[in-house]
Amino acid sequence: MAKEVEEEQVAAAGGGEVQPEPARRASTFAELGICPELVAACDAMGWRGPTRIQAEAIPHALEGRDLIGLGQTGSGKTGAFALPIIQALLKQEKPQTLFACVLSPTRELALQISTQFDALGSAVSLRSAVVSATDTTYK
Repeated sequence: MAKEVEEEQVAAAGGGEVQPEPARRASTFAELGICPELVAACDAMGWRGPTRIQAEAIPHALEGRDLIGLGQTGSGKTGAFALPIIQALLKQEKPQTLFACVLSPTRELALQISTQFDALGSAVSLRSAVVSATDTTYK
């Protein structure tokens, strides 16, 4: 039986240990280093401040570190990795056609993740696509 995760945890590359909770958790996305365009997108989505997992993960992700995040449904995990990915894309002088690939265990979860990316990236013309083993379009 799988152990239930009671609270969000983030492990950053460089030892794999769970990072200690910061002395003061950031209360805004701007305090985490998120650019104004994405802060506005968060506001448009009704995200008034970062969740715990976002506050812990985003600074590490913005530094380019690999992360493993655990959290309950609705804890903000998608935003925790989507915001740094989109911000990294925005910082490129010459954006690549394919910038990131997010793998998910189910098509339904992939669609939910894509919806979040589309909403967060709407102000910057971000496009996402879901490719599934059941899609004959891409074979």
